[in-house]
Amino acid sequence: MPVGRVGRRRLRFWAGRLVHMALVVLGIAVVNFFLLHLAPGDAAQVLAGEAGSATPEYMAALRRQFGLDQPLPVQFVQYLGNLLTFNLGFSFRHGLPVLELIGQRLPATLLLMTASIGFAVLAGSALGVVAARNAGRLADTLISTLALLFYATPVFWIGLVLVVVFSVGLDWLPVGGMTSVEAGYGGWDHVKDVARHLVLPAATLGLFYLAIYTRLMRAAMLEVTTQDFVRTAVAKGLRPRRIALRHVLRNALLPVVTMLGVQVGSILGGAVLVETIFAWPGLGRLAFEALFQRDLNLLLGILLCSSAVVVVVNLAVDLLYTVLDPRIELAR
Repeated sequence: MPVGRVGRRRLRFWAGRLVHMALVVLGIAVVNFFLLHLAPGDAAQVLAGEAGSATPEYMAALRRQFGLDQPLPVQFVQYLGNLLTFNLGFSFRHGLPVLELIGQRLPATLLLMTASIGFAVLAGSALGVVAARNAGRLADTLISTLALLFYATPVFWIGLVLVVVFSVGLDWLPVGGMTSVEAGYGGWDHVKDVARHLVLPAATLGLFYLAIYTRLMRAAMLEVTTQDFVRTAVAKGLRPRRIALRHVLRNALLPVVTMLGVQVGSILGGAVLVETIFAWPGLGRLAFEALFQRDLNLLLGILLCSSAVVVVVNLAVDLLYTVLDPRIELAR
């Protein structure tokens, strides 16, 4: 196929993917809007209750101030108009623009997610390879048992155990937070301080997914080793190490990459619990607070941002597919 034609096909494909991404995010935003507004209660009730003036007149004044007294279709049209200009409104609770609050908290969540996913994928894949290379032996049994243990244990319990052991018992790592505020670290010391605070929440979130990737990589490695192209590589006399790395591992990574794209959403959901346990100042903790405070503008902004992160990661997964197996792009 001519190079120019391949380039045009590739351009059309990725342009279509970008349009599809935008439509998916928009659809999620619409569904979230109606689901949250159909739930009972609003920010006016919460603020009036805290002020001790939960009279009908006071709550009506708050609803007028926040625009909550308008019919739902009118609020929806205003919400869509604001989305087109990237205006997510103001937080009722914090009195700040939602985009500003998200900008303050998003880096912490992305850091936690990256560390957790990186730890889970790298360690899980390595353990899966070791288990597959030693199938039926002691190492395989130990790794499979450990993976099953982490998979069956609730995330919050893993977090509590890690805190008791490494923070309370051994006093090696801080209990929570993102930095030691009173220390006033700067530069490289600040980086090391954040890394120390990151270990426990990242391990708590990552151990569950490590178990999944370990079992998935083990199964994928064992399946790929039975394929004809591996037998052909062995018949050609290629070194076992080259066969394992270039042929077996590369193809076994495809289901791992697939699972990574699928699980980004659940990892974001798990971040809500982990950030609450460890007082990690991310979007998950902010969403938890916004939910109970009925801060709908903030909650809608966080859900929209989370949806965009999931969609972008899945686009990156599609790109990674073409790197691991170029035939996938040609087939498209």
